[in-house]
Amino acid sequence: MSKKFLIAALLMLTSLTASAQEKRTTQATLYRQFKPSVITLTNGKTIHKQFTNVFLKNSSLVYLQGDYTMEANMENIAAVQFDDRKYITIDNQLAYLVDSVGQNAVYRIDIFDMEAYQAQLRNNVNISNLSLSEMVNITTVDMNNEDDYKFPVFAHYYLYYEGAFIKAHEREVSRRLPKDKDIRRKYKTTIGLDTFTWNDDASLVTLLKAITPTTEQ
Repeated sequence: MSKKFLIAALLMLTSLTASAQEKRTTQATLYRQFKPSVITLTNGKTIHKQFTNVFLKNSSLVYLQGDYTMEANMENIAAVQFDDRKYITIDNQLAYLVDSVGQNAVYRIDIFDMEAYQAQLRNNVNISNLSLSEMVNITTVDMNNEDDYKFPVFAHYYLYYEGAFIKAHEREVSRRLPKDKDIRRKYKTTIGLDTFTWNDDASLVTLLKAITPTTEQ
């Protein structure tokens, strides 16, 4: 393999990797600073917590209890309201509203690539074998050497459609669609567009508009 070809291949690989990863972060949590939130439990009760955050490993709620960072039992949490965003729990993960069309909606869950993160930790002896309490600091979360510890965050989507949550996936959505021929035609037309992707806010909102009956919009 010539040196010129090798350089071209590496540049192409770098470009493809960058385009596939929409967001990179040095933080283990959504917010750099822990902040207040109102937590709604599945039994309807609400709790006010002063220091809370969203752990990007699995999009769970974490909070400070004394000198310890605790991960909440997501089976007991229905919603979390921060000052700038409200989350609801879908499959034990915190998801936020992207947009809605009538009674239907698109929800997004951001999770970082844990395998890539752990590999980076193993490659650096200074911060290896971190526990949750060590990785999520008491008042702030920052990996310090940002150029060394940027890792990808991937978006996972759900559609709230006709009263049920559906994973944003061609097979899952297709089998949940009504038998209405016009809706199914619009569905196939939309997912067949060159610009459509199952991993993009705008694409899924466009799809939701196409498959929501006009009487509900």
